[in-house]
Amino acid sequence: MAMSVRSRKTLITAVALTGGLTLAAVTPALAGARANHSTRAAAVSSAQGDPRNVSQHVADFYGAYIDAVWSTDDRSAGDAAKALRAFYLSTAAQKKVAAFEKKEHADGILFAQNVPVKWKVTYTGSGAGHATSRVTLTWGDGPHAEVSRIDVQSDLKTLKITDLKSVR
Repeated sequence: MAMSVRSRKTLITAVALTGGLTLAAVTPALAGARANHSTRAAAVSSAQGDPRNVSQHVADFYGAYIDAVWSTDDRSAGDAAKALRAFYLSTAAQKKVAAFEKKEHADGILFAQNVPVKWKVTYTGSGAGHATSRVTLTWGDGPHAEVSRIDVQSDLKTLKITDLKSVR
């Protein structure tokens, strides 16, 4: 069956675009591009989200917050972390975090003085207008990496984080 000129142009454009996008995705990995922190690329990666999902909201916060505090070489990172706290945390939770930080001299979101290399958020239940998510933070790579856990309570209407508790 013969292909029209328009169909051929469309096919060639699609192949060229796919090739260009593939090259753009692979080139940094092949070139060994890295910032001050080691860069990791997954062979297959996908992400999705739902702004109505309370645990997704917590995951979005922790992902963006960890990115901001990890980026010590970016002058805007501190302002970004503050803005994230203001957006995702209730006023009461912000005050509780600030009190923890003053007393413990550690980050009141991560309950630590350093930054984890991985994080995971799991929904653990809900009731009385709130949902709880368990945040698991991994502090290093390898089989003996340290792990800590934080229970994060969120308001089901506003999705604001209303409480954070380190789980021992």
